[in-house]
Amino acid sequence: MARILSKSTRQIYNQYILQPHHNAVSVRFYAKEAIPKGLKGDEMLKGIFFDVKKKFETAIGILRKEKITIDPEDPAAVSQYANVMKTVREKADLFSESQRIQYTIKTRTEGIEDARSYLLALKEIRLKRGLVDELGAEGMMMDALEKVEKDLKKPLMRNDKKGMALLMTEFEKINQKLGIRKQDLPKYEEQLELKIAKAQLEELKKEAHEAMDTQKKRDEFKDEEMVDVKSLDIRNFI
Repeated sequence: MARILSKSTRQIYNQYILQPHHNAVSVRFYAKEAIPKGLKGDEMLKGIFFDVKKKFETAIGILRKEKITIDPEDPAAVSQYANVMKTVREKADLFSESQRIQYTIKTRTEGIEDARSYLLALKEIRLKRGLVDELGAEGMMMDALEKVEKDLKKPLMRNDKKGMALLMTEFEKINQKLGIRKQDLPKYEEQLELKIAKAQLEELKKEAHEAMDTQKKRDEFKDEEMVDVKSLDIRNFI
């Protein structure tokens, strides 16, 4: 699954790290992960438990109502499944993959004061996610930083508005060179969600076949024909 999704994930990742305002993310993204301050250990654990329980029940409630066809080769079935999972995320207040990328960048770079350490942190995030910098964006970004710091004759700090404006100008040049456009981000996000949906349907199909194969080995089912997984209604198994 990682190989299937890596290209779209890289596209989204490159969009976020190269867009001048990639860290201006809605507060609601971080509220999902927020832990109330001033709570004792037991109270915190109880709060986390009830939050997870609520999300789970919300997700199950939606899945009990929506018809899902286990057919990863049918674009309509994949699209329907992707829409169902989008509804689950929205209603249960869960991250999409693109939101998770934004959140990871935000939380792991908070408190970093200089631009060089910030870019190195982005590289570390990429490596930990197993993404390959096929476009060579990181090298270009470091070269841009070197150019700006040479002009400034000092390390670039992130609170240096003038210096950061110069760096963002250089990043825009990289965007143009690589063909990265902010308006393409929704398209990449949609492509990624469809690929995730297809991969999950393929996994469901595989698990269904394995379960039926196991059942067929039992004497009481050996004469029964295996059903087509596309005919299965997941709602009957929840």
